[in-house]
Amino acid sequence: MRRITASIVTATLLLGIGTAKAATAPTTHPTHPATTTGHDRQLREATPEPIQFRHGNIACSPQLAAVAGWPPKTWRKLGQIILRESGGCPARRGGDKVDKNCNVTGHDGSNHRSDTGLLQINGVNYDKTRNKWALVCTANIACSQEPLLEPLTNLRAGLALFKAAGWDPWTPSTWGG
Repeated sequence: MRRITASIVTATLLLGIGTAKAATAPTTHPTHPATTTGHDRQLREATPEPIQFRHGNIACSPQLAAVAGWPPKTWRKLGQIILRESGGCPARRGGDKVDKNCNVTGHDGSNHRSDTGLLQINGVNYDKTRNKWALVCTANIACSQEPLLEPLTNLRAGLALFKAAGWDPWTPSTWGG
């Protein structure tokens, strides 16, 4: 446990995306082997402690990225994208205005409400009524907006997009229109 916490803190400091405050490492929860499947146990052991999200603070990004499966070499750029796309607020939808505690306080009037969560995953990537090849849906991650408001689901969806197209989904110069 100390090694994981030390690694997260070291990565956070080296990448310049956090402060010296230690991130909480995923914790293990005691389970009875006769009543828990290996998959359930693995999910429980990988579940991080609750995170307090604050606008502009992405100190938890390496911890979440690790649990979601992102390679450590991507964490710095991933953190930059999270800051640009959502400000680090996981329940943010396109155009939402938020306060310092990530509470939605209004909307800016824009028409991109399908953009969702930390990485602002666009509806064409999860909604099969908009795109019959919607990668996030066909990968069985999410086929609607609501699940993507959960940070780990959003990061897993982003990882699927990253594996398919690199950073292009978040590069404005590659967007059509």
